[in-house]
Amino acid sequence: MLKVEGVEKSFGDFKAVRGANLTVERGDIVAVIGPNGAGKTTLFNLITGQLKPERGRILFKGEDITGLPPYEICKKGIARSFQIVNIFHRLTVFENVQVAVLAHQGKSSQLFRPARKLAVEKTEELLQSVGLLDKAYEVAGTLSHGDQKVLEIAIALGNDPELLILDEPTAGMSPEETASTIELIKHLAETRNLTILFCEHDMEIVFSIAKSIMVMHQGQTLLQASPEEVRRDPRVQEAYLGGEVC
Repeated sequence: MLKVEGVEKSFGDFKAVRGANLTVERGDIVAVIGPNGAGKTTLFNLITGQLKPERGRILFKGEDITGLPPYEICKKGIARSFQIVNIFHRLTVFENVQVAVLAHQGKSSQLFRPARKLAVEKTEELLQSVGLLDKAYEVAGTLSHGDQKVLEIAIALGNDPELLILDEPTAGMSPEETASTIELIKHLAETRNLTILFCEHDMEIVFSIAKSIMVMHQGQTLLQASPEEVRRDPRVQEAYLGGEVC
């Protein structure tokens, strides 16, 4: 579904991504891991069009999407959540998701008209799928951090994606929220036929749900392999974990 080939990106003299390669098969849950500064978020920004690569190419379902603007990439079926929560804090939970659904349906111009009755069923279905329907009319900014992160996933789902990219989906969550969110991600992948690409620092999470893991170090791809192969690889142990993978 997704193929990243030799992608590079610099900021001044600093090369954040230097020849990254990644393959995501349809239906898989793929993790990208690496220490802080390895280039994971920059790679996600290149895939989703927030940044343009200087070299390399990005293919989605066989189509070259390298350098396309984010809205075009979103229309093609890629949606994402961010490391820092990105929601409308003053809107209700329902309105946050409703805006995404209406935008996907090409009804953005109707956001400035009375929109209470638009896309209600679809919005409620999405909130139900992530467990936030009972909080639909709460102001988003009053939610717990964990629920805000889950809301962001619901917003991404409002674009009806085939590939969902999650940038540290459990960052800042309590252990209980983390466990619940991981179960949610697995459930969404199974029930909505989603392909999921995510980055995460918690190795227990990564090895529990990822079918394939890509390891980044200093902007480069060390390897992409199964969890067991990654666990045993001496380059990973030395460059990323400083010892045997737990």
